[in-house]
Amino acid sequence: MSLAAVTGVGIHPFGRFEGKTVTQMGVDAVRAALVEAGDPRIDAAFCGTAYSGVAAGHKVLGALARTGMPIVDVEAGCASGAAALQLAAGAIRAGQYDTVLVFGIEKMPKGIIRSSFFEPWREQAGLAATPSYFALRAQRLMRERGVTKDDLAAVVVKNRAHGVDNPNAMFRKAVTAEEVLASRVVCEPLHLWMLCSPNEGAAAVVVRRAESAVAGTIEVAAACLRSHLPGSVLGEATPMAGIDDSAITPPSTLAAQQAYEQAGLGPDDVDVAECQDTDAARELLAWEELGLCAPGAQGALLASGAHHLGGRRPVNPSGGLLAKGEPLGASALGQMVELVHQLRGEAGGRQVEGARVALAHTVGRGANASVTILRRH
Repeated sequence: MSLAAVTGVGIHPFGRFEGKTVTQMGVDAVRAALVEAGDPRIDAAFCGTAYSGVAAGHKVLGALARTGMPIVDVEAGCASGAAALQLAAGAIRAGQYDTVLVFGIEKMPKGIIRSSFFEPWREQAGLAATPSYFALRAQRLMRERGVTKDDLAAVVVKNRAHGVDNPNAMFRKAVTAEEVLASRVVCEPLHLWMLCSPNEGAAAVVVRRAESAVAGTIEVAAACLRSHLPGSVLGEATPMAGIDDSAITPPSTLAAQQAYEQAGLGPDDVDVAECQDTDAARELLAWEELGLCAPGAQGALLASGAHHLGGRRPVNPSGGLLAKGEPLGASALGQMVELVHQLRGEAGGRQVEGARVALAHTVGRGANASVTILRRH
């Protein structure tokens, strides 16, 4: 079976860009990725987006005069870009295409994320993907795993410190735990700075077929997307609509298990990770779901610095969503751009030394959870 190798990446910074369309941001990211890949002929393109409207991918490639091949828009909430990458990598491994362009674009409305996934009455009652739901999940994590509000603040401090050296992040100023806890309470225990900011941006990746891996090849070793199993009252598919059963395996764990098996690797092999930090508690939950820490070990790991830059396995060296913000369709592919730079040794002040295996994780409405593993040969 052929390998899927990353040969080019490009990104438009994440933030707010008045007067710039989502198509223009997509053009910037795609053009950069194509140039880095040597301007290859593209056999197919997959565009991840949730809010960009009909034929959003066609608009971007039309502006570049790069149409004619199949162009498919993919929507899976925050995991849209990862779902697009999964389709691309699978098609390359199967021999369907030689070179595929994958890109994600988004220009998010300001304020709380709205989604047609939830019925209007559910949104009005607060039974959707709102800070109240994130707070309930955080409270459960605190009760069952011993996480404290100081731990939540420490996640923000870590990620915002990492984001200082990321020119593509929205927030590039280090913060203290005292400042985080002084920000207004949105919904207990979550303060404003513990929540990511929906915003705008784009990211792109060129993936090509390789018959064998030569030194320096960045391989998509696994790209897995799994949906939720029904039943949990705090499941990300239908918040507050189910039974309270902790025995239900979350989709992030399902995706991680599949990805580790596909890559022939395990959690201990991961050198650097980018994971979903929609809020500070979401990151701590992801550590456990991905096998990067034992249940209840979050506080000790934070205190040890194991998941900080310079630690055993840095998590969110890009600054994560708490520093970058989150343009849904571009979110997962923004992680890919970061991790490719990490594996190449091009991440500058946020470089994880000696990184050879990288993991990316996103969770989107549905709940679509993705885990992608990159490996440098």
